[in-house]
Amino acid sequence: MTREPLRVWVDQDLCTGDGLCVQYAPEVFEFDIDGLAYVKGTDGELQTSPGSQVDVPDHLHLEIIDAAKECPGDCIHVQRASDGVAVAGPNAD
Repeated sequence: MTREPLRVWVDQDLCTGDGLCVQYAPEVFEFDIDGLAYVKGTDGELQTSPGSQVDVPDHLHLEIIDAAKECPGDCIHVQRASDGVAVAGPNAD
């Protein structure tokens, strides 16, 4: 089954540093020295620029969506890569 490609980013202004996202998908989320969560590229490099987006690996779609739904800060944005429509997070229907 081919999944719609997704992209994800974290709004650090809303991040509570709770860590659920890192538990759900440590391949994609990581804390920086400021105690806030950021996304990582496929190379493992932390994307620290505000609004930095990364592609969601196909095998982690459900984990990323669950992380966005469970995030106490409501700061994880998951969007379809093709058109930017929110599928999980604060802007999703």
